[in-house]
Amino acid sequence: MTDLTTLLEVGGPVAALGGGAAYARAKHPGVYWSTVGLPISTARLLSSYGSVMEACGLTVAPSRLRMLAVKATTRREVRPVPPRRGIIRPTSTGLRLRLRLAPGQEPADVAASAERLRHAWGVHAVYVTTVKPGVVELRLVGFDVLRRVRMPRKVDAGFLQVPVALREDAMPFIRDYRTVPHQLTLGATLSGKSMYLRHLIAGLAPQPVALVGIDCKRGVELAPFASRLSALATEPEQAAELLPVLVKEMEDRYDLIKARQGIAPNTPAEEITSDIWGLAESERPVPLVLFVDEVAELFLVATKKDEERRDEMVTQLIRLAQLGRAAGIYLEVCGQRFGAELGKGATMLRAQLTGRVCHRVNDEASAKMALGDIAPEAVTAACAIAPELPGLAVAGDTSGGWSRIRTPYLSLGDAAETCREYVHLVPDLPVLKPFQPEVTVPPVESPAPVIEPRPATG
Repeated sequence: MTDLTTLLEVGGPVAALGGGAAYARAKHPGVYWSTVGLPISTARLLSSYGSVMEACGLTVAPSRLRMLAVKATTRREVRPVPPRRGIIRPTSTGLRLRLRLAPGQEPADVAASAERLRHAWGVHAVYVTTVKPGVVELRLVGFDVLRRVRMPRKVDAGFLQVPVALREDAMPFIRDYRTVPHQLTLGATLSGKSMYLRHLIAGLAPQPVALVGIDCKRGVELAPFASRLSALATEPEQAAELLPVLVKEMEDRYDLIKARQGIAPNTPAEEITSDIWGLAESERPVPLVLFVDEVAELFLVATKKDEERRDEMVTQLIRLAQLGRAAGIYLEVCGQRFGAELGKGATMLRAQLTGRVCHRVNDEASAKMALGDIAPEAVTAACAIAPELPGLAVAGDTSGGWSRIRTPYLSLGDAAETCREYVHLVPDLPVLKPFQPEVTVPPVESPAPVIEPRPATG
């Protein structure tokens, strides 16, 4: 009876501890990783490093000098040598360690064994990056960081860089307009495409850039940010008037580059390799980011006259995509579908958009439109995005690299408030004044005056 009482007294706290760990793992994976997962995975890694590397085929035969030294000092068997391991560095989401590859090994060998390493050390995922020749870094992620997105507190983002989402390897996904000047963002309704756009605008609002919007859905997506926009077109007719102005602004900037850098005035813009960043800061035009929401609305036509207008707008968009980078003009094109069926010039415009972000789409053809020409293997990942995970997307570029990302939640009110806070940063661009949206400031209700009751007179 005494033993049973003691067992019950000990089993109660143990059961409570196990239940608390299971709850933390399901509801607070970051806390569970820091308290339970991190020590366990570290112990597994330290105790099984050599045997795991050998099982994965990542060991090599020891050198002759090592063999002679082992045989001379001990009688034990000479085993293959794994890559030299560096210091284990714990993080809030996983572990990091560097490996110095043995002679004859390459980073692809380690990357091919990432799934085996994940199971052997009990982590959610393992990612391999090359640090320098002969050295790779293993980034072990302890849990699914995309299930509940928490952006890092400190992100090194400079000018024209926006940390807009979190990658599956727990690193921030930074939209860098200097590196990837133009981007195509696709996504079905309720896929998180609008949330991605909010983060971009809210991230660019504190920077000295001009923001221009084309939203042919009557401005329902971009109108809340009107206080920070230098121009906004809410109908195809307005877009047809705005795009030639942007093309003229681009040509004027090329003329400025020619004048300041000694290029002949009759040199075609296509042959100018310099850009506005070579100008003095006092003479440099302000960068301009053009947001095009629901780009398919610009391609739809109903009459012969609309078809002529459509061809002109598409031609101007293609010119901006081909030549805008050097003039400091960047494109952010969004839509639900984008392909050759939209009409003349669609495929040519898509080819100029270096970056690609594909949210959940309604069919495989849409995913192929975004990623099929740059990373065919990413199409399968894009088609596997579940509807209950809004904001999840596959991001890639023309280099062929891709990764899964997810945008954290940002309310429309918070993004609009950020734009109103930095309304003083709207640059003075006279050519865009006719298109600058009118911002209506809601009236402030003054409190009703308090009327003191008169004293009663007898």
